[in-house]
Amino acid sequence: MFKKLSTVLLSVLLLGSVPMMAHADLDDDLDDLRGTNPFKDWRLIKNDTRRNIKAYDKRADETTGVRSFKLDVIVDGSLETVSRVYFDIDNYTRWFWTVRESKILKKVSDTEFYYYLVHDAPVTLPDRDVIIHAIVEPYTEDRGYAAFKLKAVPNFAPNKPPLVRMLAEDMLIRWTPISADKTRLEVEGFIHPGGDVPAWAINAVQRQAPYYTMLGLQRMVHLPQYRTPTTPSPFTIKK
Repeated sequence: MFKKLSTVLLSVLLLGSVPMMAHADLDDDLDDLRGTNPFKDWRLIKNDTRRNIKAYDKRADETTGVRSFKLDVIVDGSLETVSRVYFDIDNYTRWFWTVRESKILKKVSDTEFYYYLVHDAPVTLPDRDVIIHAIVEPYTEDRGYAAFKLKAVPNFAPNKPPLVRMLAEDMLIRWTPISADKTRLEVEGFIHPGGDVPAWAINAVQRQAPYYTMLGLQRMVHLPQYRTPTTPSPFTIKK
């Protein structure tokens, strides 16, 4: 179900079809095209109180109208549990937005690494790949949270045609423990799929994909391999 829905979202981005966009969303995009909605602050676009997910967007580029996204999420898992899901790159295919291939390319240290993702695209269109530089800022008592910084590095390795290299899948993720088994996630990010894609299509995905990725995360944190691990974490989450 999640995989099928994710493919539909990517279809919106690549095919220019908008089957999942609500009427209000279309009005927002028309306002952007007309230049009548020049918002600069974060705007709440989804408030899922049952799942504790709030999603926001704002204009990231005044020239093109491309937006960035933000999430505020409460997850039923400890800081250790949540971080282990994120650090288990090989299993991103089980929960992360349209990912069909995922692997670590290079481990620099216990707080820095590079990884590779391939995102599914609809039939007849090229899939997307992205190389991401990840930096972990471990939790400390003084800071009160841990951070996960993700930045696309398109030139880290040669392109792999027919895949289209993404220009951005950038995120700053802050993990704040609020109890022994609950963690607050604050995510700010920006996605650019590469190639010639109109701003409204990119925005359609950035309005939906982060939310559905969080649904996948909320499912993964309940798995025993993350809640009661038997091996050390591959990267440092606390100091």
